[in-house]
Amino acid sequence: MNSQEIAARFHAAIETAAGRLRGISEETASQASRPGGWLKKQELGHLLDSAQNNHQRIAIAALEGRYEGPTYAQNEWVDLHGYADMPWAHLLRHWEERNWMLGRLIARIPQNRLSAPVILGGSSAMPLDAWIDDYIRHLEHHVSTITAA
Repeated sequence: MNSQEIAARFHAAIETAAGRLRGISEETASQASRPGGWLKKQELGHLLDSAQNNHQRIAIAALEGRYEGPTYAQNEWVDLHGYADMPWAHLLRHWEERNWMLGRLIARIPQNRLSAPVILGGSSAMPLDAWIDDYIRHLEHHVSTITAA
């Protein structure tokens, strides 16, 4: 698969997810996705944090031919940003815009950089194209959790 095809798949996943997320009310967004779990707002905030972190990872791997760096403290990021207190519409708009920009970046990755290794926290290397695919699966999983009845 080339960068354009990956980006098209990425944009399609974002559009589908955004369509599902737009149907959630502020009241529903302020409820937990599952007992003892994050509020839907916090879970979307986690996806926003994921987009921000992965944007940097993907850009560096595309430019430098590899990315190696730390993981991030998900719960602490969610708490620090205070997503539970933010308006749902604001979070959703910001998430859509961040991912739109990330999709543009993905479309411009040179073909020879799609195999660039991405290494987090000393884990095994994953080729950049597989990393992007994993990112898509991650967001689809969380969107399914957020939108579950």
